Amino acid sequence: MRSVVNLDQVTINQSQNNKIVKDVSLKVEKGEFVYLIGKTGSGKSSVLKVLYGELNLDKGQGQVVGFDLTKIKKREIPFLRRKIGIVFQDFQLLSDRSVAQNLLFVLKATGNKNKKENDQRVLDTLRLVGMESKLNEMPFLLSGGEQQRVAIARALLNRPGLILADEPTGNLDPETSEEIMRLLKALSKEENTAVLMATHDLSMINKFPGRTIEVQDGKLKEIET
Repeated sequence: MRSVVNLDQVTINQSQNNKIVKDVSLKVEKGEFVYLIGKTGSGKSSVLKVLYGELNLDKGQGQVVGFDLTKIKKREIPFLRRKIGIVFQDFQLLSDRSVAQNLLFVLKATGNKNKKENDQRVLDTLRLVGMESKLNEMPFLLSGGEQQRVAIARALLNRPGLILADEPTGNLDPETSEEIMRLLKALSKEENTAVLMATHDLSMINKFPGRTIEVQDGKLKEIET
């Protein structure tokens, strides 16, 4: 099985004198669902940022969705991000345009110019997350759970090999959080998409068990759940 993430003895620095994690190794396979846990400030988000090119990999070897993180150039990062879907805690939807327009904006920005194909892709992707009936709604009229479903649809648009989810249930109530977790788990299985989810919500891991890796004292450690 080919790894979509392969970090080997990696060091990540936020600044010259601030090592966040060191000697980190991590493999994530296609279709696998993996939790990344740890206290606030432990480095969970920094690991994700390295994977989508926001932070440099300072030491070690790293590959993600076919890109070599030790050799990637700044101009290549947009192409890396087309193969990765990113879901944030705060949704990050554009408030001045409809649900469909939010998704079309991403497709156009990533070089998809065919209007008919784009419209169909938006509809198909919203259907995957159960939001096709909200196509023309403005984001601020949606509940938090609905906004997160749209954000997940946006992450799926370019049929990524990997979804990085950074505290995706952090701003949601427990019932809605469970809905989002069921959705992410189902999408991982049905679309054969790897999901690496940073979270501090251990109750979610108990309800939806999966491979779990903890960031502790600058190291990654696989733990039994």
